[in-house]
Amino acid sequence: MKWSKSHIYTMKEAPSDAEIISHKLLIRGGFMKKLAPGIFTYGNLGLRAIRKFENIIRDELNKRNCLEVLMPMVHPRELWEETGRWNEMGDGLLKFQNRNKHWFCLGATHEEAITDYVRNDLKSYRDLPKNIYQIQTKYRDEIRPRFGLMRGREFIMKDAYSFDADQAGALKAYDSMYDAYKAIFDRLNLNYRIVQADAGNIGGSQTHEFQLLADAGEDALLVSDTTDFAANVEVCPAIDAEPHVSKETELKPLEKFATPGAKTIADLEKLTGIAAKELVKTLYFSGNEGFDPKDKSLKAFAVLLRGSDEVNPVKVKNMLGMTNPPLMLTDDEVKEVTGASPGSCGPVGLHIPVYMDNGVEGLKNFIVGANEDGFHLKNVNHGRDFNITKIGDLRMAKAGDKDPQSGGRLKSYRGIEVGHVFYLGKKYSQKMGATFLDQQGKVQPFEMGCYGIGVTRTVQAAIEQSHDADGIIWPKSIAPFHVHMCVLDPKDAQIMAKADEFYNQLNAQGIEVLMDDRDERPGVKFKDADLLGMPVRMVLGKRGLDNNEIEVVERKTKEMKKVHPDNLMSELKSLLGVK
Repeated sequence: MKWSKSHIYTMKEAPSDAEIISHKLLIRGGFMKKLAPGIFTYGNLGLRAIRKFENIIRDELNKRNCLEVLMPMVHPRELWEETGRWNEMGDGLLKFQNRNKHWFCLGATHEEAITDYVRNDLKSYRDLPKNIYQIQTKYRDEIRPRFGLMRGREFIMKDAYSFDADQAGALKAYDSMYDAYKAIFDRLNLNYRIVQADAGNIGGSQTHEFQLLADAGEDALLVSDTTDFAANVEVCPAIDAEPHVSKETELKPLEKFATPGAKTIADLEKLTGIAAKELVKTLYFSGNEGFDPKDKSLKAFAVLLRGSDEVNPVKVKNMLGMTNPPLMLTDDEVKEVTGASPGSCGPVGLHIPVYMDNGVEGLKNFIVGANEDGFHLKNVNHGRDFNITKIGDLRMAKAGDKDPQSGGRLKSYRGIEVGHVFYLGKKYSQKMGATFLDQQGKVQPFEMGCYGIGVTRTVQAAIEQSHDADGIIWPKSIAPFHVHMCVLDPKDAQIMAKADEFYNQLNAQGIEVLMDDRDERPGVKFKDADLLGMPVRMVLGKRGLDNNEIEVVERKTKEMKKVHPDNLMSELKSLLGVK
């Protein structure tokens, strides 16, 4: 493509609402332009990168006998009500009525649509297995879209769905897609990790995330320093590096004491001289998920943690079998449940379920709120002074905790989730009556899996990981063009004739060229070339050609070579890894 025939308009500065470097570079390079918050128009350069990544995905999935379809973006309400997700998905699902007053939503995900697509076709075990995918626009009504394509409202996603006769087949499909994802992300040649994760409101009992490592990543990851263990902090087991053993040996009598002004663990630590890890805090949550608008009751429960730990809402959600992480009670609701304001509350005397993190299990004679403003209880012991509904891992793991697979330690990283694989089981097939006849002639629901890749998110995430102070450094596999040709004397007919000759030769060999044939100063062209970030820059000018030299610069290393025109093709192929 020649710049003079393109629609490329670069910017020196990014708009103020572009917060992270990848978002800024995409806007400055004209790869995309904001139409509305969280909604973007993709320019030709941006679309070329997106389509190249889509084709990598297609190549790897088609090798594994996956079938591509295209489902509607608009879904009828009735379909989502079959699974209960019309209400479960909350405000993230954009709902609207058509002229006939029928309710619809924009597809945030397609489990319901794909199950409806196959449920009247796959009638026998002989029709299985099947793995069907699409690459399509999704819409999720994010409350605060940010970071460009990282947390947008409208985005392109690849979603695949497997259908099997039994769990063994479903897990085989899961493993096949897991391997496909590894192959897809390996082809980007970027630094990524496969981590244990939470299934969220999609559901499922087994799931892994594919995370590109980047400082601006939204996800906190914990990675072992000795094994290949990696997990999202939401689900990472929290194991103390050194087992905590209470110094107390005997249970002491319960005692109430005044703690005026002590409303936080830090206040209590200062007042008593006892370390936060020896104190216990009580947090209060609502177990009402709000799916039934007629249910106005307050279903409170308490969670106990060491004072030095942080609650993990996802672990609490999973322990209680909830669809979404629970909301904390308001100050007024806490007072309604306990009779005291937050900061003076504890588990003794409560008539609600009490869940305890296993870090508290080994403590004896600890301090908790007395459920009376300005007072606490000391020498409190679970089992004697209050009952526990259930004990488990409810706290956030952190750097320095023990690797659950070895004696190693966990290190902290930031990551951008770009892919997610789920084993769903029968969650959707049972609710939607999607069944088949097994070998014994019995009606069985399908075993399902679902597998997503954020296409546009991955393209931006690649930039977040691969850039420098001057601009983007595109991975060769998804670079919009392979070569950025800077013509320094475009008004010289002989130079332009030579530039066109190289341009045609390279394109004929499958090497895609963006020719900058503008009448601009060399410095402007070089700055734009660095900003746009194609893998190789070649410079054609009268002085160089007179000396039989073409300047070739590798974008990643900035290494420059003077190449004879006869050797140009072989040099470019070598730099690009093209045979």
